[in-house]
Amino acid sequence: MNKKIKLSILSLSAVALLASCDLDAPSQSQLDASTVFSTFDMAQGEVMAIHQSFAETNSYRGRILYFYGLNTDTEWQNTPQASKSTDDKQSLCNYNTLATNGQMNTANNAYGKLYEGIERANLAISNLRQYGDIENNKNMAQLLGEALTLRALIYQDLIRMWGDVPARFEPNNNDNMYMPRCNRDSIYRRILADLKEAENYCYWPNENTITSSTERVSKTFVKGLRARIALCAGGYSLRGDGYRLSKDPELAPEKMYQIAKDECLDIINSGRNKLGSFKQNFTNLCQDITTAGEESIFEIPFSAGRGRVVYYWGVAHDAAYPNGDQYTNIGQGGDNGPLPYLFYDYDKDDVRRDITCVPYGWSDDSQAYQKLRSLNKWCFGKLRFEWMKSERALNLPKDDDGVNFQYMRLADVYLMAAEAINYLDKDPNTAWNYMAPVLNRVLPSDKVAALKTKYTASTDAFFNGIVEQRGLEFAGEMIRKEDLIRWGIIDKKMEEAKAKLTRLANRQGEYADLPEKLYYRIVDESGVTGNGIVFDTPKAGETIEIYGLNHGDTDEQGSALKDLGFESKGWFIDGDTKANLLLQDNIDGLYVVTPSTHSLWPIWQTFIDSSNGKLDSNLLSD
Repeated sequence: MNKKIKLSILSLSAVALLASCDLDAPSQSQLDASTVFSTFDMAQGEVMAIHQSFAETNSYRGRILYFYGLNTDTEWQNTPQASKSTDDKQSLCNYNTLATNGQMNTANNAYGKLYEGIERANLAISNLRQYGDIENNKNMAQLLGEALTLRALIYQDLIRMWGDVPARFEPNNNDNMYMPRCNRDSIYRRILADLKEAENYCYWPNENTITSSTERVSKTFVKGLRARIALCAGGYSLRGDGYRLSKDPELAPEKMYQIAKDECLDIINSGRNKLGSFKQNFTNLCQDITTAGEESIFEIPFSAGRGRVVYYWGVAHDAAYPNGDQYTNIGQGGDNGPLPYLFYDYDKDDVRRDITCVPYGWSDDSQAYQKLRSLNKWCFGKLRFEWMKSERALNLPKDDDGVNFQYMRLADVYLMAAEAINYLDKDPNTAWNYMAPVLNRVLPSDKVAALKTKYTASTDAFFNGIVEQRGLEFAGEMIRKEDLIRWGIIDKKMEEAKAKLTRLANRQGEYADLPEKLYYRIVDESGVTGNGIVFDTPKAGETIEIYGLNHGDTDEQGSALKDLGFESKGWFIDGDTKANLLLQDNIDGLYVVTPSTHSLWPIWQTFIDSSNGKLDSNLLSD
């Protein structure tokens, strides 16, 4: 929602929630629903209230955005330790989560907040159908489409986090207050149908002023979400009788891939959204530019004083800065980061590399300079306090940054289309046409051509290319875990990740040509030597130049740069203890049990205890 839209102090859906403990008493929403949902502005407030459940402290803002999606073969929580594998925070990411987890086992936590959002959506959907005159009022139909889509989004996230969950598609009443788990396949079928209906209601981006912002649901997002859900429904997941595909013939892979193909091609062929600069997408996100029609398709909105997107996923700032010419008054960032080998997986000419993987943070010195971190504590650089508008960054509250969470962007649509075409048509050359636009903007033409030759050799080669490029494209965006699970390769890729980390720690195999140290200097931009990598930093007249990160760099050459003012830092080996800086304890902490069979969070014990005997910890087999 546009941040200028003000929600009522207590929406009618919220009143209904408060009244749900006394189901015999009519709620205020029931008394006034005919008035509220026949008046566009009031009905819009009710639909916008669904977002409130995303932004609460223990929902997306402070729990889901921090923990879900970690750890994978591209990202981890900085930095895991096998010796602390039962720590509440680490165990939410290392596939060893207990129902009594101290970060999550409260009644007002993520699981409960998502069902709060579902209740608000159910009320909006039910009343819009009854009072909204959607057949004759296109704006009311848009609101119904939004509510259906937001409900589908929430159910998709419930399934990917908890698997089989209660399916409540009507407002709370005496009959559905306590519900058992429901086979996720029935939920998939329902939300796929709901999204197909919502396509008939929602405007394309900029077709109407309502969809002029990425904070509102557009037809592009409805179709993109339907494609993503179809791929998950047709893929592997953990069930009561093992890690497998669905047995439901309606969710067979070929049917789900067909949905994904059709929806993604509709989006691309519509021309309503356009790929632009890879960097610009993320600077727009940091600067709260929510204009529809660009790469960003849908963002979960946070107000200026809410949300911890950069706080968890951005470049680290060691402390708040005391003077007014620095980037933020918050000391945070760097909680989650890329696996230490990810930087080295990119081609050196890949634009995505130096934006996605950042080896420095900002110091706590009042002059605030770029300070190298450790090999085991890289930062993601797609989100940065320093990319925010300075007047906003300097007036942030203590714990929040107000940057939206980008739920879907157009590159995802192109790569889903490529994946679906390769699977269905067995035609990697046609599929390549939908991968190419994503690569053309980040790599030189000769290297794109080389990848085309490699990936189009066979359908298997193209699928491997999809796995590779989705990892490089979406690292740090909470997509990778879902991809690895649905492809059925999470155990293989996680085992490979530990092996790669071990080779990196010892500079063996593909990492044998890396120097032991890094060589760096903070320099006026006019004094850049060209010997090292210059990372994109916005501080006026100043940047950091680093030598030693590229394959083939040597300590001999790095040492010679000292005459140009470069300092050195042990990157693989601690200069004092001579121990590896990427510890075996870190590598072993990436996951501590088999990922595929522990890829879901348990329903928290507090919800099981209060379910009137309806819920337990067991997934369903069919």
